[in-house]
Amino acid sequence: MAQPASLWARVDLAESGICQRMSAIGSTPGLGGLFRIFSRLGDGILWYVLIAVLPLAGTQGRTASIQMAVAALAGIVLYRLLKTRCVRERPFRSHPQVTRTGIPLDRYSFPSGHTLHAVALTAIACHHLPGLAPALIPVALMIGMSRVVLGLHYPSDVAAGALLGLGIAQVTLVAGS
Repeated sequence: MAQPASLWARVDLAESGICQRMSAIGSTPGLGGLFRIFSRLGDGILWYVLIAVLPLAGTQGRTASIQMAVAALAGIVLYRLLKTRCVRERPFRSHPQVTRTGIPLDRYSFPSGHTLHAVALTAIACHHLPGLAPALIPVALMIGMSRVVLGLHYPSDVAAGALLGLGIAQVTLVAGS
């Protein structure tokens, strides 16, 4: 059986070309700035504001807000646990040809916490208030893409974050019903 470090090395190498091509977009003045904005929104500010404002939408908004807060906390615990266990270096650290145009919030790459939270909180908000879907779904997609474009994550980090986010949302919605 392969050691985890050698497994990551093989996966990283397989994804390095995609990371290199995507990070070139992050170096483009206009597009790079746009992706940095979405990444910054995914740092938490968008979700904090949404959690604070949704109770104004009535019972459904209050329920969504509470469930989003619970999911966010669960997401923090899960992604920190995984990051400290998986210790996958970020693409810009492992591959010099990958340009970093964003600032990482922590050292390791797997999974993408930004994507995990964007997907989980979007799913919960849209479950309770479907009218938010046209705005939140594209934002969640851009947050996930921004992480690869800025050279901070591999595509598999983002995919894992999205799957974990969906799982957290599902558990939160089922537990809250």
